[in-house]
Amino acid sequence: MKPIRKFFDSELPFSLLLDYKETKSPQRELPDHQHHWYEFIYVYRGKGTFFIDQTFYEMRQGDVIVVPGNTVHRGFPDKEEPVTSSVVFFSPDLVQNHAFSEAYTYLKLFDAAKKNKQYKYTLSPEHAIILQNDIDAIHSEWEQRLPDGGHALALLLHLVLLHLNRYCLPQAAEQDAAVPLVPDWFREALAYINDHLDRPLELSALAKRAAVSPAHFSRVFKQRLGMNATEYISTKRIFAAKDGLLQTKDKIEQIAMACGFESMPHFYRTFKKSTGTTPAAYRKGNRPN
Repeated sequence: MKPIRKFFDSELPFSLLLDYKETKSPQRELPDHQHHWYEFIYVYRGKGTFFIDQTFYEMRQGDVIVVPGNTVHRGFPDKEEPVTSSVVFFSPDLVQNHAFSEAYTYLKLFDAAKKNKQYKYTLSPEHAIILQNDIDAIHSEWEQRLPDGGHALALLLHLVLLHLNRYCLPQAAEQDAAVPLVPDWFREALAYINDHLDRPLELSALAKRAAVSPAHFSRVFKQRLGMNATEYISTKRIFAAKDGLLQTKDKIEQIAMACGFESMPHFYRTFKKSTGTTPAAYRKGNRPN
């Protein structure tokens, strides 16, 4: 099965979506998915596990999980006590192109999460109530569909991101341990893939390095991530290429080679299949002025 990607229509009103107080059963949860919009998840009750960027986290009441764009992630709700959560998806353009005079980095928490590889934070009961009220306000505004609702939603999003920065960033220095749901060789394989995208990553060689058979390697990958190793590696390479296109001035050919693509036709074909556009068009349309 191909990895599921959540695509968002650029002309959706407000550039924001909300899954409000949804209960996620294992059957309803998407296999690992990835998209260029950002998202944050607030857990009201239930339990489960969340995979993001090589790490498995436990999910409990009061937890917040922040997901930067272009990050492979997947939720695993508990069968007996499925997670009830709200998820806010939003385009980074909605907060980067604001009209406030004072400079403020609303995506500070997301940037820190990606840098520190820490994506889960736990709110105190007092702060949890504030965040719940923020989400309720977004839901109420969304339901009303008023003519000026887009402006109201943008302001509410700015407020909730400011609150997340205040309540979660102080935890950034604290390391949340990964959930021991996978064997050591699997975690080591994820780390190796992440650090060696520029090299050939053949299944047989990866399995040999992990001291397991290729069939077992593939089976565990599929069970744990919902996608096979080849799809995972390709996705990671595309994400690395996106970062290179937006964060460097390197030539497209240099970026493709640094991300492990064996030829330019292969890179262009894979990139367009994943993003719907060419590398040059992606760089031009998404790079900050």
